Amino acid sequence: MSRSLRGLALAAFILIPGIAIAQTAPQLRLLTVAGEGEVKAKPDQATLSAGVVTEAKAAAAALAANSRAMNAVFDTLKRLGIPERAIQTAEISVQPQYPSDVRAPRHITGYQVSNTVTVTVDDFGKLGPAVDALVSSGSNSLGGISFSIRDPRSLMAQAREAAVKNAMANAETLARASGVTLGPIAQISEGGMAGPPQPMMRMAMAVIGTPIAAGEQTLSATVSISWEIR
Repeated sequence: MSRSLRGLALAAFILIPGIAIAQTAPQLRLLTVAGEGEVKAKPDQATLSAGVVTEAKAAAAALAANSRAMNAVFDTLKRLGIPERAIQTAEISVQPQYPSDVRAPRHITGYQVSNTVTVTVDDFGKLGPAVDALVSSGSNSLGGISFSIRDPRSLMAQAREAAVKNAMANAETLARASGVTLGPIAQISEGGMAGPPQPMMRMAMAVIGTPIAAGEQTLSATVSISWEIR
């Protein structure tokens, strides 16, 4: 046998055992189950938007009137004990106004100034009075109220624990029904975490003693867990 043929035979002898092992290695069997968990809690924070819209023939006059009204709004919020850090300007705009009749010559008839702030309120006892006071002090543009949970981390931890327990219960049910035994966990991953859209109350106007209900929010978590099965 030539030297080259002996080399090929030796290579085949070395490679064949490795091929046999790869073909006979057992494949890992997995059972993958999703779990969901949720926690309900009362919101402890509210955010409302309020502003002033003024109009005048001259831009300077519209801005001056808007500034006076907004200063009154800020003073009202401070009197209610709302800190400056909880008040943030959201939008200021100056828009030229034109004739409403499209057939009329297009020329500027005046200016409209809009100034809107968002206000975060932690004490819900101040929420209704704040809305009433804002209207009384000159705010003529109210957006809505959204409720939220200031620090949802501990609640999300509870939702995750509930999701894992739910996945384990689902896996045990499926394993029992299919006649297999659960082994160790091979993989675990977390899905989306969210609460529902924050409830928003639209306000076209407010009256003295505005009733406001915060309701309840749900925070949810999902997990996906894979078990080895025998």
